[in-house]
Amino acid sequence: MAAAESYPDDLRYNRDHDWARVDGEEATLGISWFAQDSLGDLVHFEPPGDGADVAKGSSYGEVESVKAVSDLISPLSGTVLEVNQKVVEEPETVNEDPYGDGWLVRIRLADASEVDDLLDAAAYKAFVDEQ
Repeated sequence: MAAAESYPDDLRYNRDHDWARVDGEEATLGISWFAQDSLGDLVHFEPPGDGADVAKGSSYGEVESVKAVSDLISPLSGTVLEVNQKVVEEPETVNEDPYGDGWLVRIRLADASEVDDLLDAAAYKAFVDEQ
């Protein structure tokens, strides 16, 4: 069952509908409720490898749904520490819980100041409402 629309206040968002939960020198990344809803039922997650470098504004993997294949655009730069294997094996987890069990990767931040360029929940929700 798909999750209800939400945009948690503790996350930061980019305009490509990806989110970041920053915790010190690390961040967990995923896609927003809006992104998973627009894509429909996810059937595949192509993650980066452990230890791969990701760059803010660049693709770090793909998600495939019944509708389309979409690049994941990193909201922050860093090095991949962990890939969510549950989502690799059960991509529909993102549809069910995009901000909890449906996270995609965890990274070590290369530049913590990049967080300042991301949208807070209110700004992101206003952006989504314009879509």
